[in-house]
Amino acid sequence: MGPVRTCVGCRTRAPRSALLRVVSIDSALVVDERASMPGRGAWVHETPECVDAAIRRRAFVRALRVSGPLDTQTIEEHIQRKG
Repeated sequence: MGPVRTCVGCRTRAPRSALLRVVSIDSALVVDERASMPGRGAWVHETPECVDAAIRRRAFVRALRVSGPLDTQTIEEHIQRKG
């Protein structure tokens, strides 16, 4: 099955290939398309429901261990383009 990760939005486990990796750069969420950027990453399903749930529950802030709010505009735009 390969590596398994947990979605920070819905909290279900899924293969790494089914999830989108997100990292924090300068207090902004950045989509890591190739899952190769340095630093701590958070995994989320590429659906508006999971992303909205993660933002609402502040799951990205906890998973990435950052202090203060994160700018979520880039990931929201990414999800809208995919949808």
